[in-house]
Amino acid sequence: MTDYTKPLSAADASYVAFVEAAWQRHIRLAVLLTGDRLRAEELLQDSLVKMYERWRKLSRLDDLHAYLRRSLVNNHTSVWRRRRRESLVAEIPDRAMPSDGTDEDADALRRALLSLPPKQRAVVVLRHYEDLSERAVAQALGCSVGTVKSQHSRALEKLRRIVEQPSYTGNR
Repeated sequence: MTDYTKPLSAADASYVAFVEAAWQRHIRLAVLLTGDRLRAEELLQDSLVKMYERWRKLSRLDDLHAYLRRSLVNNHTSVWRRRRRESLVAEIPDRAMPSDGTDEDADALRRALLSLPPKQRAVVVLRHYEDLSERAVAQALGCSVGTVKSQHSRALEKLRRIVEQPSYTGNR
């Protein structure tokens, strides 16, 4: 039986402190990647569990947030590929991320973002939401700067085409 009154080890305490500091920042990133709050929480929890399993080694890294960001993107891509292979979802759902309904343009942009392939979506989110440089995005995704540039360009072009469609927002 586990004794829950026992004080945390220094490593466990540092992990708990990291999770508390990182949760809000990274849940927003996960929501943008998945388009769904529950999936985002699962994605972030899975990434944090994987980090915990290697915490003694990882805690020595200079930028744990960068490691977690890359882990989120990698895990999201793996989940997306697995679902695609299993044919659980034939197409992207029409439902956008939950919104308070105050901004139709933001809802339209969220739907457009969800229509992008995972790698393009990750590039757009990391460049524009996380405000990372092309080089930092390349490091986060494990690809070249040229790949980031081409994926970014393709994603922005697709987003432009989607949001310029008169029927996209339903009222333009």
